[in-house]
Amino acid sequence: MTLQQLKYFTAVAECGNITEAAEKLFIAQPSLTSAIHSLENEMGVTAFIRSNKGVELTRDGEVLLSYARQLLEQADVMTEHFRGEHSQKPRFSVSCQHYSFAVNAFVDVIRKYNADTYSFTLRETQTYEIIDDVSVGRSEIGILYLSEHNGSVLSKLIRKNDLTFQQLYCARPHVFISCEHPLAAKNTITTADLEPYPYLVFEQGKHNSFYFSEEFLSALELPKNIMVRDRATLFNLLIGLNGFTVCSGIIDSGLNGENIIARPLDSDCEMRIGIVTKKNAVLSRYGKCYLEQLKVHLSID
Repeated sequence: MTLQQLKYFTAVAECGNITEAAEKLFIAQPSLTSAIHSLENEMGVTAFIRSNKGVELTRDGEVLLSYARQLLEQADVMTEHFRGEHSQKPRFSVSCQHYSFAVNAFVDVIRKYNADTYSFTLRETQTYEIIDDVSVGRSEIGILYLSEHNGSVLSKLIRKNDLTFQQLYCARPHVFISCEHPLAAKNTITTADLEPYPYLVFEQGKHNSFYFSEEFLSALELPKNIMVRDRATLFNLLIGLNGFTVCSGIIDSGLNGENIIARPLDSDCEMRIGIVTKKNAVLSRYGKCYLEQLKVHLSID
């Protein structure tokens, strides 16, 4: 295995087409195909499914791509240290639940490592997909929470996928409501207070059980429930319908709007917010920076 093979492999994965990748790399297509076959044989995997339209990564191919990018990034760090030059386009990906602090930390990383070209990805997605993304290497870091309600199931799934969970912050559940909501004047809100109002939750697809829910009250039976897929829709419905959702209480008016406020929920439970990474993984420079900025936005010493 050589760095050149890894560069060829990542180029094909990114282009999704061997002919296009060969043109981009300025090499003959047969030479590129041979290099990919050689890498697949050496690693003992089938990295691509081939068709008339191009190529698509297999699950093994996604894992291989993750390791290839890590090795190329480390080679780039070494080159930068000794020769003062970059050979790789900066790449970094995060999968997370819908947290404003996760977005703000991501912005900080881009500002620090701004370059002429880069490829950064922030996926606000479903809980199961966060674990899957980190498992196969689509994302270097995942962000989610564990609690007494979901901890046993999610912890087992995290271990099964050879991942680790690192707690960053322990939050008390809060209710997110509009500043015009009838409950806005209350210092603390109870579950009984919430029963007349629509409960807004993020839809979790085929894994739509309370173990994977992003909201803390999903184990309870509430009469009015609305599922959504994105943050903007949730907050628009929250304002328009006097709805509510339950989260960590960490709020950013710049992202969530000044009309959204947080009030403590009367509960003894805790939300253990943290990151999910591959076991024994060494974070890239971007991953390390992102973790540092997460701690800043969570006000962790």
